Amino acid sequence: MSQPVPPADLSPAGVERAAPKGPAHSQTLSRGIRALEILAEARAPMTIAELSQALGVHRSIAYRILRTLEDHSLLMRDSAGRVQAGPGLAALARGVSRDLQSAALPELTTLANDLAMTAFIAVWDQRDCVTLVTVEPRHTAAALVQHPGMRHSFASGAPGIAIQAAVGREQWERQAPGQPFRPEAELARKVGYAVSHDEVIPGVSSVAVPVIVPGQPPAAISVVYIRTTTSTEDIAASLQRAASAIEAELR
Repeated sequence: MSQPVPPADLSPAGVERAAPKGPAHSQTLSRGIRALEILAEARAPMTIAELSQALGVHRSIAYRILRTLEDHSLLMRDSAGRVQAGPGLAALARGVSRDLQSAALPELTTLANDLAMTAFIAVWDQRDCVTLVTVEPRHTAAALVQHPGMRHSFASGAPGIAIQAAVGREQWERQAPGQPFRPEAELARKVGYAVSHDEVIPGVSSVAVPVIVPGQPPAAISVVYIRTTTSTEDIAASLQRAASAIEAELR
């Protein structure tokens, strides 16, 4: 007797796709999370058609996902029916590394206003470096925007270098197999801070210092700027003072 053939996974256009290999995952949950990521990164509210296209699903599927997320205040719709990230996301974000956020906020505020630069905390999230909390300077005509949730590869940017420097090559190769340990991290271990230019955004520089939180992977406190008259060493000294204050608060 022939074995039953499992139903094919068909896209809205009727194109058969191979069943995914590896451990089972919830496709619906994955799509819902991806929808939130897309909305969080969007510069303006999106139509359901735009979101369904970004997700690669039929509008009816996107609509069901959105209705569920809307029920939990994770997204909201305006009078024209466009969707955007909702206030429920802010409530969830407050619970991420809550102690680190609380300890870092006053130090970030001081840094941002003293240096006239955007200051932020970045944390290690699997293969990426992710911005956890950010503060922009007051009374500044133009400041770079670094939204919470922004992520970039460890292959670019001072925060990633600073986190690698705190971990060290041997531990990094154990905990992050396949991700190169940057040679700049060795220098950062010696001087106590990391620097990058034109890596994440062309024309933008960044300085970062590790923050060692007991029981958690290392984080980094950092500033971003286009140009400044303050020396890199002075910026790093300010970041090191802030990192020490945060670490003392969390001991």
